[in-house]
Amino acid sequence: MPEQKQKYLRLSGLEPLIVTPESNFINVGERTNVTGSRKFLRLIKEEQYDEALDIARGQVEGGAQIIDINMDEGMLDGVQAMTRFLNLIAAEPDISRVPVMIDSSKWEIIEAGLKVAQGKSVVNSISLKEGEENFIHHAKLVKRYGAAVIVMAFDEVGQADTYERRIEICKRSYDILVDKVGFPAEDIIFDPNIFPVATGMEEHRLNALDFFRATKWIRENLPYAHISGGVSNVSFSFRGNDKVREAMHSAFLYHAIQNGMTMGIVNPEMLEVYDEIPKDLLEAVEDVLLDRRDDATERLLDLAESFKGQIKSDEKAIQEWRSGSVQERLTHALVKGIDEFIEIDVEEARRQSAKPIHVIEQNLMDGMNVVGDLFGSGKMFLPQVVKSARVMKKAVAYLLPFIEQEKDGTSQSAGKILMATVKGDVHDIGKNIVSVVLGCNNYEIIDLGVMVPPEKIIEAAQKENVDIIGLSGLITPSLDEMVYLAKEMDRLNIKIPVMIGGATTSRAHTAVKIAPEYKETVVHVNDASRAVTVAGNLLGNGKIDYASSLRSEYDTLRDGYLNRARDKDFLSIEQARQNKLVLDFNPVKPNFIGTKIIEVPISELIPYIDWTPFFRTWELHGKYPAILTDEVVGEEATSLFADARKMLETIVFENKLKASGIYGIFPANTVDSDDVEVRNESGDSIGKFLTLRQQSQKTKGAPNLALADFIAPKESGLQDYIGAFCVTTGFGVEEWAAEFEKDHDDYNSILVKALADRLAEAFAEYLHEKIRKEIWGYDADETLSNEGLISEKYKGMRPAPGYPACPDHLEKPEIWKLLDVETAIGVTLTESMAMWPASSVSGYYFAHPQSKYFGLGKIKEDQVADYAIRRGISLEEATKWLNPNIAD
Repeated sequence: MPEQKQKYLRLSGLEPLIVTPESNFINVGERTNVTGSRKFLRLIKEEQYDEALDIARGQVEGGAQIIDINMDEGMLDGVQAMTRFLNLIAAEPDISRVPVMIDSSKWEIIEAGLKVAQGKSVVNSISLKEGEENFIHHAKLVKRYGAAVIVMAFDEVGQADTYERRIEICKRSYDILVDKVGFPAEDIIFDPNIFPVATGMEEHRLNALDFFRATKWIRENLPYAHISGGVSNVSFSFRGNDKVREAMHSAFLYHAIQNGMTMGIVNPEMLEVYDEIPKDLLEAVEDVLLDRRDDATERLLDLAESFKGQIKSDEKAIQEWRSGSVQERLTHALVKGIDEFIEIDVEEARRQSAKPIHVIEQNLMDGMNVVGDLFGSGKMFLPQVVKSARVMKKAVAYLLPFIEQEKDGTSQSAGKILMATVKGDVHDIGKNIVSVVLGCNNYEIIDLGVMVPPEKIIEAAQKENVDIIGLSGLITPSLDEMVYLAKEMDRLNIKIPVMIGGATTSRAHTAVKIAPEYKETVVHVNDASRAVTVAGNLLGNGKIDYASSLRSEYDTLRDGYLNRARDKDFLSIEQARQNKLVLDFNPVKPNFIGTKIIEVPISELIPYIDWTPFFRTWELHGKYPAILTDEVVGEEATSLFADARKMLETIVFENKLKASGIYGIFPANTVDSDDVEVRNESGDSIGKFLTLRQQSQKTKGAPNLALADFIAPKESGLQDYIGAFCVTTGFGVEEWAAEFEKDHDDYNSILVKALADRLAEAFAEYLHEKIRKEIWGYDADETLSNEGLISEKYKGMRPAPGYPACPDHLEKPEIWKLLDVETAIGVTLTESMAMWPASSVSGYYFAHPQSKYFGLGKIKEDQVADYAIRRGISLEEATKWLNPNIAD
């Protein structure tokens, strides 16, 4: 009788890899991964597959027993890249002798790999995050393709971050796989999540110890299952300190293997021999990993500093600038944004100066003048200037105690400027950038923050005796706040010039609406690069001539605006309705009706990021990815992009931000021409969306559009549907940004806010795709790249209140009521209908294939009056909310 086959994990390339109890730790090579290796990503993007194969070959020659292959990058066709690379590997016996790990967060890429991988591969990964049905479906396919599988400790609630959650999810996954799918237990590999330690956060103290305990429990309680993980995650807090990271990886592996870890993704070059780790370092590392002391993190951080000096020769060459004079060093540090030595150099300058204030007024300002000249001449760009400001702030912070001791009131600044985002508005990235640029040019900035009421702005301006007031706003109600503030300042006979800026502001609006209300100078500032020039003009020797010239320019602009022809350019609201868009309707019944909360790992949103607006935030203009190789801004764009990607890594690995959302799909029909009645499944009316209609005179045959045109009229007898959503990635952003600001780091403070905004937009894009393809399912066969999504090539649309097709912010409360947004995910509305947190997106879903984005344009007073009646508010209130769109 033949001996029964043992239940061992058996993998293979051209050669078998059998994992027995006697096997040593299985090392998975990590460099053929576009998310972990910039070089590999570049080679794949440039289709230099021969060189990419050399990286795989090097992994195998370096001792990797499995090679992890990942093609998850927004600008790659992942399916095509995975298929091509695996086919090429198959023709290289020295590479294909080892098994491959097909690594992706997208099932279509995993399946593409499974179709062409030779031998028995490993899928990385599947999980319960999208529910049991999806999990079982993917597991059955993995089984059918004959592969082993890595199962992440992740379920519908989120990633397992405690010992109890790890074993609960792994046990549930194991039972489903073995009992329901019939998956071979020996082909199951769990990844119980390796998270960073020594982050300084109390909740991260047990990250490593909980992994060890969970590993031991799985090996003892889930027969034949194995354990894997990404080892480099554990040392994420010590990026840049290779000596400490190597020690942490080795010590972590030592204990993980002792507890039953079978394999892991680890860079062999980032491993120290366990016995050769310096004893003091090993003790400090293991105190952290095993949570042996309350002060373990502080002790390791202190000790880590002593290893920072062990730098490579090329890094020493970079520091040759340290041999210059103290002024040369300070200027270099400011221009390059290097803060590592700033306190040493500032102290040296202080000892050479008669007064500590002179270091600021002479040494540092000489350096910042160089920065200002370079910025003004286009040789430096905004991100670099913000880094310079970080160095400057740290230098000033060091000097302040010395200055306080000798304070004599002789310090001179270029002027004092009050900055504020107006009442009801929560957006401050642009304001903060302008503040930094002005600060770099020796202006003293008083920043009142966001949602600042007019009385507080006026009180602070008078109390601080400021020279200029800077007002910022992003949403349209901000414009009215600025007008009101101008009136109040005029009534109180205040004589402080005002700078206006923000996304909804314009030179025309400033000239027509704000400037006439205030006797003093009001000027619109396009961007941060203009702010210094404008401030200089407002306060310089020629300020009277500048004010006179500006007022004359704005008077001319206003007269031209007010005297242009009006009525003949517009239809009455009734005429516009008669010229509405008439469509054929064949509504697709959604797969889901009702509301549902959704939470998504930030890592899944990254491929959906539209990077072009991110660069625009930093006043780097160009389209991504071409901007990275642009002759003028390419170098700085690339540097900024690298910093953004690093911060994204921190966000993902340290769970800094959370993506929460809620969506709803409901039966709906157009009623009374321009309104959309929303009902529940029982047919009861549960809400109504009011839409606005274009009134401008159209060319023959062109309709006057309203969003209601894309929903079937009630009288058609057809049941149509509408969706609504709100998503956010903003909770925690302000607190994290404040930590950076406390450390005088405006650059990273602005960076985290800019990234959170991009992630919120990416979440909206991600969810809309799921709505189209799965949840509603009206375009289940859609196959669009991220470029296609950004170009809005999908069917249907997701317009948002406050944007061109629906400038009415009062639609937001209707969405909030319908979805119960505040209770569900905590996003609130200010009195001006701005969403808080700021990194939030809301809107509707329309499914009609001919629905399209459009701009409302100007509307007449007859529609404003009609709207006031439909909304049940006064004409004055309606005028306030629709003001920017009302034709004069």
